[in-house]
Formats: sequence, C-alpha cells, structure tokens
Amino acid sequence: MRNQNHLYSILIFLLLPMIASAFPQQSLVPGGIAIIEIPANTQASYGNHFVAITTHKQRHYAIVGIPLSAKTGQHQLVLSNGKVLTFKVKAKDYPSQYLTIKNKRMVNPYQNDRDKIIQDKHKKKQAIKTWSDSIPNVNFIQPVPGIFSSPFGLKRFFNQQARSPHSGLDIAAPTGTKIIAPSAGKVILADNFFFNGNVIYIDHGQGLISSYSHLSKILVEANQQIKQGDTIGLVGETGRVTGAHLHWSVYLNQTLVDPKLFLPKP
Repeated sequence: MRNQNHLYSILIFLLLPMIASAFPQQSLVPGGIAIIEIPANTQASYGNHFVAITTHKQRHYAIVGIPLSAKTGQHQLVLSNGKVLTFKVKAKDYPSQYLTIKNKRMVNPYQNDRDKIIQDKHKKKQAIKTWSDSIPNVNFIQPVPGIFSSPFGLKRFFNQQARSPHSGLDIAAPTGTKIIAPSAGKVILADNFFFNGNVIYIDHGQGLISSYSHLSKILVEANQQIKQGDTIGLVGETGRVTGAHLHWSVYLNQTLVDPKLFLPKP
C-alpha cells in the first residue's frame, strides 16, 4: 500500500503542470504578448487587426500578440474611444537549432508536392483569420504532459538549410498520448498537412487560435464545440518530425506567439 501511495503521489506531481491554469504572462519582446488594461466596453486594434479583450479580477485587458518581425521601440494600441496607448518592445535573440531530417522530401519537396503545400498554406491562413465575438478564456492548461523539447522562436536549420523560425512549442511525449484542449472553443480545422501531418485548429474567441500538429489520430471534427480538458487527439510523428511530440502553436491577432506564456510558471 505504501508503494502504491508513493506512485500515486508521483503521478499527481507529474500531472500538476497540466492541470493548473494561470493568466498569461506579459513578455514585451518579438513573439511575446502585451497585456494592457483598457476601459470596459472598448475595442482595441494593433496594426491592422483587432485584439482579444478579456477580463481578470474584474478588470478589462487587451491581450496583444507581438510578431517575431516586430521592431524594437514604441508600439501603439488604438482604442475604439479614440485613445492611443503605447508599449515598448525590447529585443530578444532566439538561439539556433540544427536538425537532421532523414526523409529528405520533407526538406526539399518534390515538384508534385507543391500543390498540396500551397493548399495547406491557404487553409492555415483562413483558419487564423477566424474571428468570433465570444470572450476567450485565456487561463490555459497544458495540452499534454511531457518535456518541452524545442522552445518557440528558434532559428531553424534542416539538414544545414535555413528555414522559418520555430512557430510553436514542442512537447515530447510517446505516440498515443492524449492531447486535451487547453481552453474551451470551436474546432475550425481538422486535416492533414504535408509538413505538419495531422493538424487541429481551435478558435477560442476574438482571434485567439491554437493549433496542434503531428498527431497520430484526430478525435474531433470541424465545427465541433469543445470544453477545456476535452481530449482532441493523440500524439504522433506525422509530417516533418524527428520523433514523437506535440507541436503546439498559439495565435493572437493573426500573430504567432510563445505558447509557454499561457502556462503557469514552474
């Protein structure tokens, strides 16, 4: 019985990061988020896009996604009442990562793969443009237990060839591990992509979109409403991978941001 209780305690300890939820952390760097208090009943825009508005402890906040391409210095948040608020973006140097992909087709696709890749990009672009008026629950829980194997924003090189920065957070977990929804929302896309393998995109409201890549199995379908904690799929290694893991991405105002900022601090 003592050994059983000890194992139970270890299991609870391992699951705590996944169960706990927290309000997002502000990080005023490219790929980070700005959290700015605004008056009630006010909309806000950054660049050419509206931003998500949520409440926390009876106060109203704009949750702004800062692009990886953002320049350092002052940035403006324009409110619907005509006021302009500013925040300062600081520089951040993301490290480089060099990966060897055995399937060379996933680095240099064949000519007949290109139509599929273009179709995937169009579907992805349409998905992240989704806007619904529901107030998002930004108190995320971790979608799968596991080690953070590759952080967001890495400068990536596949087989010594430069590629786009890492667009999400990789969580290493065995194939078949259940993936849960970090927050309530609506499935807007469940498909198979050339590079990303089996993918799911979820609309959490007001431009807050999350995506899940390389799944071995998709357990939801487009237009399905889901609750926080619902199982949506299983970890796999489909698409361009070096092993089984979940590639988790988060978008705000059509901008990729670091998903780790939505999780409780260790």
